[in-house]
Amino acid sequence: MNLFRNLLFWIVLALVGALAAQLLVQDPGVLTLDFRGTRYVTTLAAAILVGLGIWVALWLIWKMLTLPFITLRRRRSRAARMKLVEGLGALELGHWARSEKLLDEAARQPLALRQGVSPLAHAGAARAAAAAGDAALARQHLDALTGSHPVTRAVIGAELALADGRPAEALMLLESPDVQPLPPRGLLLRAHALAATGEVGEAYGLLGAMRQQKVLPVQQLDRLEAQWASEALREAGDANILADRWESLPKAFRTDPDAVTAYAERAAALRWDDAAAKSVEKALDERWDESLAALYGRLPIGQLERRRENAERWLQAHPGSPALLLALARLNRAQGHWASAEGYLHRAIAQGAGGDAWEELGHGFAESGDEARGRLAYANALRASRGEAVTELPGRDMRQQLHDMAVVEERDEHGMPRLRE
Repeated sequence: MNLFRNLLFWIVLALVGALAAQLLVQDPGVLTLDFRGTRYVTTLAAAILVGLGIWVALWLIWKMLTLPFITLRRRRSRAARMKLVEGLGALELGHWARSEKLLDEAARQPLALRQGVSPLAHAGAARAAAAAGDAALARQHLDALTGSHPVTRAVIGAELALADGRPAEALMLLESPDVQPLPPRGLLLRAHALAATGEVGEAYGLLGAMRQQKVLPVQQLDRLEAQWASEALREAGDANILADRWESLPKAFRTDPDAVTAYAERAAALRWDDAAAKSVEKALDERWDESLAALYGRLPIGQLERRRENAERWLQAHPGSPALLLALARLNRAQGHWASAEGYLHRAIAQGAGGDAWEELGHGFAESGDEARGRLAYANALRASRGEAVTELPGRDMRQQLHDMAVVEERDEHGMPRLRE
């Protein structure tokens, strides 16, 4: 582009000169100059040529006089850029001390501030000093950015504060009025700082702006959304806040096991039994999940009869589900039906329920006065949690063991066998 502009300039200048020469040839004119009693008479064309010659001579003299200063300035500028490049390269490779030294020297060059090198150099030097454990030096580099580049200072300072486990300080830097509106990086850091200080609901509310500004890849934003949605539900202060946050979730999240678990547990803690039960029921009706089936049986809420009936209904479609069998056992034991609960527990253990089922079996035996089998069940729970072989309970014949392991084959709506998950 510069070459094109220069070429165009000289073409236009040549055309103007040719036009002027043509006019002067037709009528060269006469120029008379009286100076201190002396009269100079010449043509206009000759006067213009002499004037141009004098102007070119003065321009050459000026260039020769300023050439050493221009060369020195360019050398310093090139040195500052080289130190900046080397310092940033050392920062990427983990040479913290060398990186801080080079970037500090780059920032102190006379032309560094004018060429935009200084803020970038100070930011890199602050990161290098923080990585080396010199918090005072890092803060010194950040303070150099306070007046001229407050947004850069706030973003880098918040990043270092979060890495050092000081989210409140990071939040204070990013919420300062003189750094608004935040750039994409600052928005992400503010969301992380809010989540780290327990304000997960506000962090979740920033996801829309983060998606709009494309702060992270879509997959990472989806993971953050799922994580913060669950945490926001768990920190809801009352039932109204919990309901608002649940209703504001995307429809897909209302069947997500983590989100449903967080909502149901928080609703149960707030004595909102109906909401806790219905959220799990709806999620399991739409998409089966073993963790939600186990949660349905251990929720500290009432409605035992209703939950037991729902669990028995699900058992017809999922007869080999260890989590559902364990949930049925817990519900039956809570209602005082120990015989039914024991039968479900033996089936759950045969289907791989593990230590939780053995522990529940131990509770039942202990409540029914069978201390010997209760101690054995508790020991098996410990063994199962360690991955060790368990000891068989006495009094269980082969027919009963085969009945525990027998499972009706599950088939889909087309009559094809359904593979167990």
